[in-house]
Amino acid sequence: MNGTTALTRATAIRQLRSLLCPCGTGVLHGRRGNRTKALTSDDQLPVFQYTGEKTKRRKRVYAWGSCLTGALGHDKLVRPNLGYAPRAGHHKPYRLPFSEFYTVDDVACGYGFTLLSAQEDRIKNPSKVYGTGINTDFQLGYQCARKGHPLKVLTEPVGIPLPLKSESTRILRVACGRSHSIVLTDKEGAFSFGNNSFGQCGRPVVTDESPESCATPRQVQGIRGKIVDVVCGQDHTLFLTDEGAVYSCGWSADGQTGLGIYGSQGTPKRVNGDLSGVHIVRIAGTVDCILAVSDSGDLFGWGNSEYGQFGRQTDDKQMCFARNLNFPHGKVKAVASGGTMCGVVTESGDVYVWGYGLLGLGPEVSVKTVPTLLPRPLFGANRFAPDTQVVDLFCGLNHFAALNSRGELYTWGKNRNGCLGLGHSMDQHFPFRVSLTAKILKVSCGVDHTAVLSQSLC
Repeated sequence: MNGTTALTRATAIRQLRSLLCPCGTGVLHGRRGNRTKALTSDDQLPVFQYTGEKTKRRKRVYAWGSCLTGALGHDKLVRPNLGYAPRAGHHKPYRLPFSEFYTVDDVACGYGFTLLSAQEDRIKNPSKVYGTGINTDFQLGYQCARKGHPLKVLTEPVGIPLPLKSESTRILRVACGRSHSIVLTDKEGAFSFGNNSFGQCGRPVVTDESPESCATPRQVQGIRGKIVDVVCGQDHTLFLTDEGAVYSCGWSADGQTGLGIYGSQGTPKRVNGDLSGVHIVRIAGTVDCILAVSDSGDLFGWGNSEYGQFGRQTDDKQMCFARNLNFPHGKVKAVASGGTMCGVVTESGDVYVWGYGLLGLGPEVSVKTVPTLLPRPLFGANRFAPDTQVVDLFCGLNHFAALNSRGELYTWGKNRNGCLGLGHSMDQHFPFRVSLTAKILKVSCGVDHTAVLSQSLC
């Protein structure tokens, strides 16, 4: 019996009495002649529990938001039964049927498509990559129903072959940009495929490149050290190595590669500036504003600052070199950056936001050039759970998602096609909890849809 969840018989009977007899705390009695007899005794009271410590809890994927592209991974959402019209968005969390037959390890949202790293339950084989949604730039590989006719839209997850040399190679992470995809492995580095118009796939740009060439996953070259994380912006890619170095490639019109250029970079190069000699442990950048965190909790940034993202450091609209942002509210442990707004989580569990948009500060506040605190009660802290705090933060194009220490998810911002998962299509000015009966493990925010990897509670 689970000692942490099961109540003692004495405690259980006291609670039962308080519920059944709110006006008094006496023992329940029954009349039999002139004697009283207890209807129940502490020793005989059964205590039920529905899950134990050793109960196997399954990983599941939930998604919501825009569904016409097939990004939510279920054909019926795109092509409903006869008599029903397709919907632009699904406003509540929807459990992917795919995750009932596959053990999913990672999930990532792109612009109208979704990548999953998963292993089929009935077959003991390494994890593979699957994709669903828009495939106009072969960001889901070359998929065709018949030769010479590639599919532009996939309504359910389909496998994406990778040229792996060893069957023991595992997929560590998947990442998506606007129209390109990156797959990170444990032994063979990173692979890229999809649109490479700006070098975002980590290889030189080829004019009039053939579809087959774009669709073929290729190993990313030129990075010194082992890649441990990868982040995709709209049309650029950032790689983090085990040595704490950041490499970047792709479009850099706003300086988002951090390489000191305002153009494009076809092969990965190391980001220097204020990152020189610094060990980076976390990077974020959904669009073109990049944030990075060092092992000492310092905050760095580069890229677009048109909405005051780096207003404390510079008045320039773009910043092509990495700079220390001198965050004034303690050490940082998590970061998130969208199209016009930024957010961080400190080591103490506080959330600070700034930039432009629906920041979570109410309908009257849309601009903040300095980091501003969001009160802890907005994320589930109260008199019964005073220690609840935010442990991670995520950002799409115009919306935030925060994960607290109880595995609960809170979202706010622009609610395009229901991407907040709150059951309606209205924008959300404050953090609001998403109704999910599962413990959230990871969140990925796209431009108009969101996906989470969760663990069942029973």
